[in-house]
Amino acid sequence: MKNILIVDDEIKIVELLEAFLKIEGYSIYRAYDGKEALEIFEKEEIHLVILDLMLPRISGEEVCKKIRAKSDVPIIMLTAKVDEENKIEGLGIGADDYVTKPFSIRELVSRVAVIMRRCYKEENTQAERFVFNDGDLEVDVKLFNVIKKGIEIKFTPNEFKILKTLISNRGKILSRDVLVEKAFGIDFDGIDRTIDVHIMNIRQKIEDNPKDPQYIKTVYGMGYKFNC
Repeated sequence: MKNILIVDDEIKIVELLEAFLKIEGYSIYRAYDGKEALEIFEKEEIHLVILDLMLPRISGEEVCKKIRAKSDVPIIMLTAKVDEENKIEGLGIGADDYVTKPFSIRELVSRVAVIMRRCYKEENTQAERFVFNDGDLEVDVKLFNVIKKGIEIKFTPNEFKILKTLISNRGKILSRDVLVEKAFGIDFDGIDRTIDVHIMNIRQKIEDNPKDPQYIKTVYGMGYKFNC
């Protein structure tokens, strides 16, 4: 799980960003001024910083400079300043991206995902075969094969793509939109609610009790996660 530090003195912005980024599976640290941000950065392993420029105690520019002096961690700057000179200055002191307020939460979350993919290689989730609960469930990605309690279970291609995606991101909460994008690509033109139907069918095949699933958990209001 990647850790994101959100630094902004506007509590509502921090809370909103935190809520959306947690849905995408990130762990969030908060800071409401520059001094607190630097203290958290020193103590915790931070993978990305979302940094407002107008901060109490220590300015966002100074925070950016201090972080960049010791770390290559990606930094997204937030600011109400819209002129090009300020943007160039922000990028010049080490920011990786620059977002002006007011901004679209979805756009910012997408930018975070792009930067994360660019800066961090995906964890080694390309194993070909997964075994869960002492052999209760076996999934062979290469052979397109699912075995439950020693019996091979037939999966449709879409069901298998969804199961593979959940397993590859096990422990992370994936929203319907993210699950669709990861499983089928951003050009998929299906309705994301069809994910619910696929999940129901997958549970019928791999769960001992589909009404009380142990593998694929629903996190209400957020999405799904593979629990093993």
